[in-house]
Amino acid sequence: MSTHISLQAFDPWRAIAEHQQQSALDKQFGATASFVGTMRDFNDSANVSRMVLEHYPEMTQHYLEQLENQAQQKWELLDSLIIHRVGEITPADPIVLIACWSAHRRAALDACSWLIEELKHNAPFWKKESGQNGDRWVEKNTDGL
Repeated sequence: MSTHISLQAFDPWRAIAEHQQQSALDKQFGATASFVGTMRDFNDSANVSRMVLEHYPEMTQHYLEQLENQAQQKWELLDSLIIHRVGEITPADPIVLIACWSAHRRAALDACSWLIEELKHNAPFWKKESGQNGDRWVEKNTDGL
């Protein structure tokens, strides 16, 4: 299990490959499920040219580690990886990566889905978007979309 908060852009596919090579997974896993969230250039019918994600480092790291531990207890995961970007982000940049490895697909898929939903709705991040109408703080989306 591994969580990272990144101030820099990252390549999610390279991160998955590197994590898989460096871990002790060897030939044990039969499934890898992943989710990559990227920044889009619109929100609420307005153009967005950049976004700043703020956080409290220790609180955020602790929260992400707790999520991974909960997923490990709920599903038979062999490993998991969460990378979340903070700071200034521009459209098409990856923001979040979640990857789960398990012996069978159901555990990996279910855990990956659960992790992104929990993270999206409860993680301690604060988002400010900038666009043609200026800057605005974005409220958390709790409608499941």
